Amino acid sequence: MKAMVIVQTKGGGKLELRDVPKPEPGPEELLMRVMAAGVNRADIYQVKGTYDPTKKAADEIIGGGEAAGEVVGIGKNVSGFALGDRIMGMCKGGYAEFTTLDYRMVMPVPGRLNWEEAASISAGYMTEHNALVTNGRLQPGETVVVNAASSGVGVSAIQIAKLCGAKMAIGITSSPAKVAALKAVGMDLGINYHTENFADAVLAATQGNGADVIIDHVGGPFLKENLRCMAVKGRMVSVGRLGGMTAELDLELVAYKRLQLIGVTFRTRTMDERIAIVKGVVADLIPALSDGRLKPVINRVFELHQAAEAHAYMESGAQIGKIVLKI
Repeated sequence: MKAMVIVQTKGGGKLELRDVPKPEPGPEELLMRVMAAGVNRADIYQVKGTYDPTKKAADEIIGGGEAAGEVVGIGKNVSGFALGDRIMGMCKGGYAEFTTLDYRMVMPVPGRLNWEEAASISAGYMTEHNALVTNGRLQPGETVVVNAASSGVGVSAIQIAKLCGAKMAIGITSSPAKVAALKAVGMDLGINYHTENFADAVLAATQGNGADVIIDHVGGPFLKENLRCMAVKGRMVSVGRLGGMTAELDLELVAYKRLQLIGVTFRTRTMDERIAIVKGVVADLIPALSDGRLKPVINRVFELHQAAEAHAYMESGAQIGKIVLKI
């Protein structure tokens, strides 16, 4: 089969289209013919060697961590699936014509979604549902701030916040065009951090009360202002660190406001924890994806052999929504 394989070079890892053996499903796995694969920051870090959950040598890894397609093989211990089922889920080696998935991590593809839309669901919606609902404990009527709101996960967070009854979903982004685009997907207020202080704007929009939940994808550079615009008993969930890993923390402010700072990642979760996340998404979000209350936002679609170009586009910061590979 064709696959985009990570190859080591003197300048670091790169993606290369190769012919590799077609995988066989294990006892708890499904074999999927991949129709489309989502592109995520973790995929870029994996190529660069800074994020490698497989713990294998770089030239043994097929890129891609989420995909959608049809079931073409079933492990002996798998139940609840049949050949031809349309499925989506997080996986290892999604940038390929075939991949395997643990059946407990698989979700059904709603009939109204095309393959590119289905491939954009798993990582973003699972991550943001876990961040907002499970860890952020978002309640109807609360205010949510989403940093890096135009990213695939950022758009998912805005959509989930509104679905769950947030009074106001505020997106922090980097241009007037992104503000306008995000309002079309449900954002109530957009703040261009290049032209105004986002903490001041959040406090003004909330009559000085601040945000109940902040979903942070930026990290260090935003920490000080995140804390400043949080409400008393606010929760900040650290999902990503696009801008940096470290910053000075004002513990007096954390104590005074009784703030909660929460970190999330898939890398240290047990299988039971991952299964619980999938079940939460199936219960809360699949019905909304099925009836149109939630609709994935696809920014650009690349061919499989253009995976490196897709990564470069993501790193440019131009995206508004999800980047997908068509297999």
